[in-house]
Amino acid sequence: MPSGRTHDRITIWVLPVLVGATFWQTRNGNITLLIATGFMLGGLMFGPDLDIYSVQYQRWGWFKWIWLPYQKSLRHRSFLSHGPVIGTALRVLYFTSFISVVTVIVLLIGEKSGNLTLNWHSLVDSIANTVVIHKAEFIALFLGLEFGAMSHYLSDWTGSTYKRIKKQGIRQYLKGLANNGKIKKRKRVVRKRKVKSK
Repeated sequence: MPSGRTHDRITIWVLPVLVGATFWQTRNGNITLLIATGFMLGGLMFGPDLDIYSVQYQRWGWFKWIWLPYQKSLRHRSFLSHGPVIGTALRVLYFTSFISVVTVIVLLIGEKSGNLTLNWHSLVDSIANTVVIHKAEFIALFLGLEFGAMSHYLSDWTGSTYKRIKKQGIRQYLKGLANNGKIKKRKRVVRKRKVKSK
């Protein structure tokens, strides 16, 4: 499995290719920009390794605590975190839910303090209209996030496959694939975090 620094390099090296291919396909600078932004976010900050104490997790700085429940509920490299499309969709759903709850709390506090008057029905309608009107932009951003995550989990899978072939040999590896896709699973290693003494 590549290190965080290797994943970062892969993201940065693939970006020009992605931008060129996207612009060539869409002929749209805005869509290309959104896909490229999503790709960089997905590769550097919003990727599959948010399920562990990783470089991506640490980049959130003071806000990394947002991802603690996500980490506690998912096993590293599970299908829900590293699965194609489902991993990105789950992270977007998790983050959007968190932002929604915080926004509602802030708006309620503002409304109760008398500093803000809200029509909740028109607010929900406004958000729904924004999503409908800018559907293509939201899809482009999601695709960019998925491409960024894809660069991550494809390099993980490639690295793991290479290590298995190196350890077992190509014949044994292919034989394992031929046996109904059953490959020897690696042992799960539980690592304890070092605790600083006072």
